[in-house]
Amino acid sequence: METETLETIEITHDGGVDWLTLNRPGSLNAINGQMATELRDYFWRLQEETSTRIVVLRGAGTSFCAGLDLRSGGNPADSEGREPRGRGFGFQAFLADVYVLMRRCPQPIISLVQGNACGGGFAFVLASDVRIAADDARMNAAFIKIGLSACDMGTSYFLPRLVGTSLASELMLTGRFLHADRALARGLVSEVVPVGELEAAVRPYLDEMLATTPQGLRLTKEGLNMAIDAQSLEAAMAIENRNQLMCAATRDFEEGMKAFFEKRPPVYQDR
Repeated sequence: METETLETIEITHDGGVDWLTLNRPGSLNAINGQMATELRDYFWRLQEETSTRIVVLRGAGTSFCAGLDLRSGGNPADSEGREPRGRGFGFQAFLADVYVLMRRCPQPIISLVQGNACGGGFAFVLASDVRIAADDARMNAAFIKIGLSACDMGTSYFLPRLVGTSLASELMLTGRFLHADRALARGLVSEVVPVGELEAAVRPYLDEMLATTPQGLRLTKEGLNMAIDAQSLEAAMAIENRNQLMCAATRDFEEGMKAFFEKRPPVYQDR
């Protein structure tokens, strides 16, 4: 186990799993320029990081992430006073790229949501692949509450695909909080557990994902992403066929088949 502590996030590498902690508990893990920079760099690196197979995203303290740090007036400057900029749209596009990189990275992302997940913090939840909530979790598209559009940081893309257009419209047009019980009923989260039991709840998910082939896990996330926006059944199947042929050509597939018939756990080597 190895822990990397940066200014606003902490990353613990443990047996193929990165435990990524948003680490500004005094500000309810609100996003500032430094956090955006550190998260952007981290998710960019993951695209080539085969030793990390799964990411668990969580917040230090009592909340997941309260969104943009408004106490500083939304000042996006990093620790050296520089304003991160992206693609001609300044900090707006720079931060938006974090969510794009979350979807592009080949590792599944599991969010452990407790307390507040608001605005950009809600978008972190939506950009994840699997979500587990504490019973005190509450989430909202807070942007509309402060004079902005609720269409921000991918929320207008992710939310209707996850919960349907009707509920997405309600939440985005009003800024209402979505509490853990309703999030579970609408399929946004996989489980709701008592506060303090999130880490124990995620362990079975990690065990089952780590028991798959590394390439199979990566290509499953990629295939799901592409199928969501596929133009047709045939287009989705073309990706499926490509992915299966790629997996079937690996030694891990041979090992998986052999282990199945020998009734033993497989030993995968990502080749």
